[in-house]
Amino acid sequence: MDQHIAEAIGRPDLIRLDDRLVCLRFETMKVVSALAAVRRLLDSGAVRRGDTLLDSSSGIYAYALALACHRHGMHCHIVGSTTVDGTLRTQLAVLGATLEQMEPCDDLKLDQKRRVERIHEILAAHPEYHWMRQYHDDIHYLGYRAIADRVRGETGTDRLTVVGGVGSGASTGALARYLRGAEGAASPGPSGRPAEAPADVELVGVQPYGSLTFGAQHTSDPEIIIAGIGSSIPFGNVSHELYDTLHWISFDAALSGAVDLLRRHAVFAGLSTGAAYLAARHERERVPGRTVLFVAADTGHRYTDTVYARHREAAPVDRLRPQDVDDQSQLALPWSRMAWNRTPAAAPAG
Repeated sequence: MDQHIAEAIGRPDLIRLDDRLVCLRFETMKVVSALAAVRRLLDSGAVRRGDTLLDSSSGIYAYALALACHRHGMHCHIVGSTTVDGTLRTQLAVLGATLEQMEPCDDLKLDQKRRVERIHEILAAHPEYHWMRQYHDDIHYLGYRAIADRVRGETGTDRLTVVGGVGSGASTGALARYLRGAEGAASPGPSGRPAEAPADVELVGVQPYGSLTFGAQHTSDPEIIIAGIGSSIPFGNVSHELYDTLHWISFDAALSGAVDLLRRHAVFAGLSTGAAYLAARHERERVPGRTVLFVAADTGHRYTDTVYARHREAAPVDRLRPQDVDDQSQLALPWSRMAWNRTPAAAPAG
């Protein structure tokens, strides 16, 4: 029996959609990483019960950290993006978390920059606070070890492809490392690639247009950037050398994927899941012998008005195909695909 609701929320469902397509479905995925990170900090003595944990968030991590703090008797202080909605603000308040929300801003890069600046101001005034650094501290990988073990046990790792939004890098990066074997993934060879990473687990990252993580900052989506799977600032938790393939997917294509996933398989999930589902379907078709697992990071409730209410606009997914490109200069909406080949980042993320 679970001792706290966070443990139940963080436990994903494994759903086989067909013989070679599997959905790893979370209610709120980042609860997994927040819970494990806070437990490690407490066990190591880095923090104590009653301390204040601090971080910046565009939404989902704020809820995850608030739940982890509630579970372990900690205080939670969030510097929130302009995208934090009224429902989440209310949940955070009732959970006892403190939220400082940035003023409205159409520039995502400026919004993220202002949040980081505010974090430093708070730390200067309260050096006793612990900054969780969800984008840079690989302590957030830890919670995915048990999930990787479950995936291995229920699907096997023989010719498995994992597909998911990149975001902070923790979820897809951790799943790839643990599924491939932590020793091989953690020991880079002369090329910077993992020295002994088995070839039977491939990792496919999904990005929105405009994200600089894999070099698409020169592109833009006329609709919106898909929250949570891209970035306008470098993230230290993204291990570029883990990824075999990248897909850049627009809002319109992701909407079509999300609607089809609900209509065809009754899985109600967020916009990033619609993008991952599209990419997973395509990867399944490219290599008939592989099982493809895609990550559904959250439910579709936040997207009822912005995505699902527009379901009549959804294009049939069978008509959607990516344009294969050789480098980022060729990226084009609505969907581009590029072989990444586990290439390390050009320079360390700052």
